[in-house]
Amino acid sequence: MVSDRSLEVLRAIIGDYVETKEPVGSKRLVERHKFGVSAATIRNDMAQLEEAELIAAPHTSSGRIPTDKGYRVFVDQLAGIRPLSLVQRRAIEEFLERSSDPEELVVHSVRTLAQLTNSVAIGHLPSLLTSSIHRLELVALSERRILTVLITDSGRVEQRIIELDHEVSETALVKLRHHFNETLVGTTLHDASVKLEPLTDPFTGTEETIASQIVTALVDQLNSNRDDRLIIAGAANLARTERDFSSILPVLEAMEEQVVLLRLVAELDLQDHEVAVSIGHENEDSSFEETSILASGYVADSGEARLGILGPTRMDYQRNIAAVRAVARYLSRVFNDHAE
Repeated sequence: MVSDRSLEVLRAIIGDYVETKEPVGSKRLVERHKFGVSAATIRNDMAQLEEAELIAAPHTSSGRIPTDKGYRVFVDQLAGIRPLSLVQRRAIEEFLERSSDPEELVVHSVRTLAQLTNSVAIGHLPSLLTSSIHRLELVALSERRILTVLITDSGRVEQRIIELDHEVSETALVKLRHHFNETLVGTTLHDASVKLEPLTDPFTGTEETIASQIVTALVDQLNSNRDDRLIIAGAANLARTERDFSSILPVLEAMEEQVVLLRLVAELDLQDHEVAVSIGHENEDSSFEETSILASGYVADSGEARLGILGPTRMDYQRNIAAVRAVARYLSRVFNDHAE
């Protein structure tokens, strides 16, 4: 059974270790923290913590470092969220409100989070296939060149230039635009990709050829948004925070497999926590067993998504949890404002 004072000693060990990156000994704890007891008593508390597998002794030092289990106790029981400063909150808000495009908004959020936490920031960009088509515009750029502009119900705009085999008149373009909008407006992007195939039926001759080229381009345009994607920023932060660069090579290599990282972030249970935390060996993929992943949810124009960070288990959990929570809240709010 670990005493309350021993838990306070654990809090102090984690705080000092995060700050100095050095194992923490009883002498340092007595000098830096006002426990009101002797060094011998602190050593007894550390023995309790070590017996409970909350701290461990590295081979090269008489001091102690937290274990994954120790970090878990700290996050669940001891680590009150440290609020962001007013300056930090205003900086987040002002930075995010500069963006109107949803993807650009997520990219800015990820970069902001990487700067705030000095970690690798991860933004989940959901597939747009659940969004609905608000309008499809066909704009003539020249006699054989048109611009397709696909506008979703959330305000997302997708554009593509099509080179045609035949010249297209304004009359034909108006006819094509009207027919496509009449059929597609209000349908999801997923359903639209299915409905597009027979849309050349009413046309004949040259108009049918042009319609077929437009349909092919639109199907490709819709399918390009089929997969969920991750936006990652701050990978260089790992090199700056870790002394032994070789220890993070497996992490960097695993990050290239975005499917693995996407699954780890998506599977974090947010049911009881606004910010979920997976520490060290709690991560299923062995490449991430020396890292912690923090994630929160936000509501994007195309559904629920995740935003989080990845860093060494030796991180400032109080500050980082607050940063992830704040950016996710602002991101949801801005998306909500854009939808209104």
